[in-house]
Parts: sequence; structure tokens; C-alpha cells
Amino acid sequence: MDLQLIKECEAKAQAWLDSPYYDAETKAEIKAMLENEDKTALVDAFYQNLEFGTGGLRGIMGAGTNRMNKYIVGMATQGFANYILKNEEQRIKNEEVAAARDGNSDSSLSTLHSSLSVVVCHDCRNNGRLFAETVANIFSANGIKVYLFESLRPTPEVSFAIRQLGAKAGVNVTASHNPTEYNGYKAYWEDGVQVLAPHDKGIIDEVNKVRIEDVKFEGNPDLIEIIGGEMDFDYMTAVKEAMIDQDVILRQKALNIVYSAMHGTGRVIVPLCLRSWGFQNIHVVPEQMVVDGNFPTVVSPNPENAEAMTLGMKLGTKLNADLVVATDPDADRLAIVCRDNKGEWIIINGNQTAMMFCYYIIKNKIALGQLKPTDFLVKTIVTTEVITEMAKKNNIELRDCYTGFKWIAREIAISEGKQKYIGGGEESFGFLPFDKVRDKDAPASICLICEIAAWARDNGMTLYDLLMQIYLEYGFSYEHTINVVKPGKSGADEIKAMMEDFRNNPITEIAGSKVVLAKDFKTLKARDGEGNVCDLDMPATSNVLQYFCEDGTKVSVRPSGTEPKIKFYLEIKDTMGYPNCYASCVEKAKAKVEKIKKSMRL
Repeated sequence: MDLQLIKECEAKAQAWLDSPYYDAETKAEIKAMLENEDKTALVDAFYQNLEFGTGGLRGIMGAGTNRMNKYIVGMATQGFANYILKNEEQRIKNEEVAAARDGNSDSSLSTLHSSLSVVVCHDCRNNGRLFAETVANIFSANGIKVYLFESLRPTPEVSFAIRQLGAKAGVNVTASHNPTEYNGYKAYWEDGVQVLAPHDKGIIDEVNKVRIEDVKFEGNPDLIEIIGGEMDFDYMTAVKEAMIDQDVILRQKALNIVYSAMHGTGRVIVPLCLRSWGFQNIHVVPEQMVVDGNFPTVVSPNPENAEAMTLGMKLGTKLNADLVVATDPDADRLAIVCRDNKGEWIIINGNQTAMMFCYYIIKNKIALGQLKPTDFLVKTIVTTEVITEMAKKNNIELRDCYTGFKWIAREIAISEGKQKYIGGGEESFGFLPFDKVRDKDAPASICLICEIAAWARDNGMTLYDLLMQIYLEYGFSYEHTINVVKPGKSGADEIKAMMEDFRNNPITEIAGSKVVLAKDFKTLKARDGEGNVCDLDMPATSNVLQYFCEDGTKVSVRPSGTEPKIKFYLEIKDTMGYPNCYASCVEKAKAKVEKIKKSMRL
């Protein structure tokens, strides 16, 4: 290990020990790291400052500059508060200038800042309430009113509450589906969207200026209002707007549903939402309805992992359920399990989930006369191209955007009042079927997938049959994600080197198929197979590379924005003439995956 780096980390750790601003528990943890002969933990905790990025913070909990703790959360919140106040001051000045120009001398403009408010919430993770209350105290100490949820709530409800209450911003303390040792901090703006330009960069600049002595930790209780049940009701009412056909639900209200909250925030609201839609036969996985940030029943609380669905499938078998559904800890992602044509449980992956939603939305809105020519769908650039084919064949506008629901929300915002958003999703088990929320919404999506299952049953099908029908109509596609995990500083350096290597040595063929289009979203340039270059029309740059091959293969490469890994998204195309061809298509695709991995040295 680099001796100079160790010395730098020791100096930063000693500064925390010498400071009067850190508590005894924190100092004891730091002292133990300093006294340990193995300096790995010390370096990982102090080699950098946990970066407040465009989505906020996410990291392993513990003492240190590169860890999630109340001091890092405090400095982030102080910077966020500073930005909100500066932004409001500038807005008032602009309005006063405009008023003076128009001959309006209304002095009430100068008092508008007194109505500033934020929404603060947390999920089930360890230290969630501590961090949320720390955030609330700091905002209130800066004169900003805080609506603090009484206890854990889903991420989509936070987004909804910001818009419902007319708040200026919001913070949700969550690490979503990350492992137990993580926590995080999602920053939202007044539109209920995780912050975008120019606010993202402005907040980051303010956060980077803050020192620990600048943080106002002593809150003002008079500016903190606890919220809960009324907002739950308003959100539940809004979720019903995602319903497409209530009649089919009434006919199939006995649909046998098993639900797991995975120890998180969906435990109350999801069953309530399902009942409000008319479903009456809902069962829960009792072991996973217990709020617990240690997630004792799963290895990782990630709906992408089949292991996390084991208990749900076990109960589903016992109760002869039609489907099993689950939400991740902050209830923004969902998982769906249904039976195949042999009666065995299979997990519907994220791409298939998005395909089912888009297929049903298009087909049934057309059938019910609800689809307008200006309606549009959104997907992320790494999500399956089957949805592109669906939209094309049905003359529906489909927009591609970057990974992350803030980009889907941006598309909703820029068309608000002109075109109607009817759905959008990404391959990582996230979907948003209506526009009252501006983040991925598992409670609403679970209600809609149950409507889809009811419709399928009404038409003599299962969800699996519906999936086969989609492949028959729009072509078979197999998606596979490879996660190359590289923890710590050395891992971050390796990931950076891998991306540089791909750029310095352009890929011209993958597994024997010629690359006919390569996109670099960092340079916003695209190159075809003949070497012709054109610009990409995107709202910002992103560290993503994408390759489209002659045989229909699509490969996307991007470092994760929330975890220490680089992700490779593979999509392989084939033709499926009959439902019983599915298994052979999957086997051929898996063989192709191995060829791609070898071709890209993975």
C-alpha cells in the first residue's frame, strides 16, 4: 500500500481526533483504525471525501471522511440548506427587479422566503432515523420549515409529498437496495425529482465549501412538523390514477397475491394500495414484514437477486398463489415472480417487467380508447430494445434517456401540459406508470402488474403466457448484466482504467459480429461501422459506452453511480416462432453471452 497515502489518511484521522466537533464514539472508532497494523480500513475510511454527487450521498456507514455518518450527513445538509437559501434570495431579487420594471412596488416579495419548506424521510436502514432527524434539525436551524415523516416511508411517497406540499426540496435517507452496511441521502428539488442541472452542480459547490464548524446541528422544533397518515391517504388516492381497467380487476378480484416488503417501507402502503384498487386476496410474507435494517432473511435486499425472493415463493407455493411480488427496502423497485408453463416459479427480470408494463399500457389504452397520438413512453438507454419495437409498430413516441429516474422525470417535466406521459422504466426493476410521482414507484407498479395479471387471467393466460406473446409479436431478446465489483480506492482506479482502455482501443467487433454503431455518451459522439461520426442529442454527458452489432447484439458499459462496480449490459436478439421455442432461444443466448465475455475479456 502507498506509504504516502497512509500518512495522508493518518493525518486526516488525527484531525478528527483533535477536533472538538466529533463525539467520543466516533473518536474511539478512529483510534482503533489508527492503532491497527493493517491500514486498509483506515485508508478506505479517509482516502477521499464521500462525494456529494448529482444524486446525493451513498456509502458504507462508519467514521471517516469517506463514510456515511451524522457529520458527513450534517455537512451535506448544511450545504444543501445554503444553496436553497441562496437560490431563494436570487429568485426574490429577480422578481423584485421584474416588479419594479412593471411598476409594481409590492413589498410582500421580500418576505416570500419565509414560506420555504423541505420534506425529510428515511427508510428501514440502520441509523436512518438518526440521519433523518439530523437533516431535519439542520434545515430548521437555518430557518427552513421541515415536514418530517413520522417513520419510514417509500421513496415515491417522498417525491409525491414534495409536490403535494409545495416544498422547495426534500431529502430521503436511503441506500435503496444496497447491502446492509450502506446508507444514503437522496436530494430532491421542488418538482419531486432528484436534483438535475443547474441545481445539482450548485448544491455540490455549496456542500464542498462547508466545514464541520459551519454546521448548525441544533434544530428549531417550532419549524419541524411531523407528517404521516394524511399524506399516506393522498398518495394512495393518487396511485389509483395508474389504473387502466377497473372492470377487469372487479372480475378477477380474487387474484391470489403474495407480497413481501423485504423488511422495508412498503409493508403498510402496498397492501393498502392493492385493496384500494379492488384486490381482495392479498397475503404477506410475515418474516419480511418486520422492519429491520440488518435484513436478516436475505443475503442482500435487492429484488434483482433471486435469493431474496425465496420466502415469497415458498409461501406462494403453500397458498397456490397466482403471483409473488416484492419491494426493495425503500419501495422504489419491485420484483415479480410468476409460474411458467410447467408450474414452476420464475422471476421476471427488469427488462421483461418493463416490457410487460409497456405492452399492456399500449394494448389496453388502445382497446379502451384512452391512447392519444401525443402520448409518450420513456426508457433508459440500457433497457431492452423490444420496447423500441413496440413503440414503433404502434406509432407511439418513445424517448431514450440516461440511467436513473431523474432523467425519466425530466422528460415528463419538459412535456407537461403538452404531451401525456403514460409510462417509463429501466432494466433495474424500476417503473413509473403515472405522473403524480417523479421517481420510480413500486407501490403503483405492483398495483398495475396485478391488474395485468388479472387481465391475463381474464383472457385465459398467465403472466408467463403474456411474456411469450410479447416475444412472438416483437421478437425474442435476452438480457444479461455483468457486474464487475472493484471496492476501495484501488477498485475505483481499475474501473477508470477499464473505461479509458475501451475508449483508447475502440471495439470493432463483438463475438464475431461487426459493430455497426458505437456511442460514447461522455463525448456525445456516435460512430458507425464505416467510421462516420455524428453528434448525440442528449441533455448532458455521461460516462457510458454503447455498441450495436450487425446481428442485433447491444452492449452497454458504465461504472455504477452508487456502488463500487462497473456494469456491462448485454442484449441478444433472436427469432421465436412458437412459445415452446423459448427455452432453446435462451440456451443459444447464454452461449452467446459466454462468447461476448471472452471477446471483451470479462
